Amino acid sequence: MRKNWAMAHLVAELALDGIVALDLGTPPQVFHAARRSDRERLYTVRVCGTGPVRSTAGFTVVPDYGLEQLAVADTVIVPGIGRGGPVTDGTLDPAVKDALRAAHERGARIVSICTGASVLAAAGLLDGRTAATHWAWADRIPPLYPRVDWNFDVLFVDDVDVLTSAGVGAGIDLCLHIVRNDHGTEVANRAARRCVVPPFREGGQAQYIERPVPPAAGIGTEPTRNWALDRLADPVSLEDMAAHARMSVRTFTRRFREETGVSPRQWLLRQRVAHAQLLLESTDLGIETVARRSGLGSGTALRQHMQASIGVAPSAYRKTFRPVQSAS
Repeated sequence: MRKNWAMAHLVAELALDGIVALDLGTPPQVFHAARRSDRERLYTVRVCGTGPVRSTAGFTVVPDYGLEQLAVADTVIVPGIGRGGPVTDGTLDPAVKDALRAAHERGARIVSICTGASVLAAAGLLDGRTAATHWAWADRIPPLYPRVDWNFDVLFVDDVDVLTSAGVGAGIDLCLHIVRNDHGTEVANRAARRCVVPPFREGGQAQYIERPVPPAAGIGTEPTRNWALDRLADPVSLEDMAAHARMSVRTFTRRFREETGVSPRQWLLRQRVAHAQLLLESTDLGIETVARRSGLGSGTALRQHMQASIGVAPSAYRKTFRPVQSAS
């Protein structure tokens, strides 16, 4: 959802009974940290609801606003809940359901964190869509909402006008993703630094699902990932990375996937595309030069990979985040 930002983007956060405290606190923290270089805030976050609600952390939340905020918000966010109709029997307060559906119909961006996806599903907003929620609910939520294509492997799903995330910390990933889409990598990275979190986490929530921990064998792959990040423009191969980590290719690939959730080649490609995005946003370098400095080789390869990963061509991406300034 990219647009001209004449004023702060209004985010309405819906507080329902049984709200997960961290999910509630995440959007204000991340979006208030998203600022222009002159420190001007780009978002206003308002917590709304039908009245005081209890959180799963043992305190009561008293929203400052009512459901009327959903009628004017640019983005509506539903944090996770630990109890109540949407996660137990599929029911939802009719007033909340109507307000969410009306917000979606008028074009507001709809977002959920963790089990907040069950609220969207109960409102009928996820029917026929792919959606994410916390892996721990994989046995309970799908039977309630069989018309939703649930994905318990990813950190979040961006379905353009409806976005859903996995549990708890993945809400931070999704909020930063929204900032990145709205205002570019530089603003999102600045917000991440202010929140003291990684600007982007590799892999999906599959790496956090409870499973037997493999025995440690030597050092991890993080030093090699850092080494590769300093050499994105160079032809770094899987064999080069394995040699740096002092592992066989097979062992390195297995350890890498255990730690990141993706293969070394997938990870390296994502880093190169992300670096190309940053160069397109922050420099006037030609497409071929951006491709070479990102390690993608050619403008043709850059176009193919950007189209596959984010759905836009390099020139269109640059036009969105680095518009041509008119002469004064």
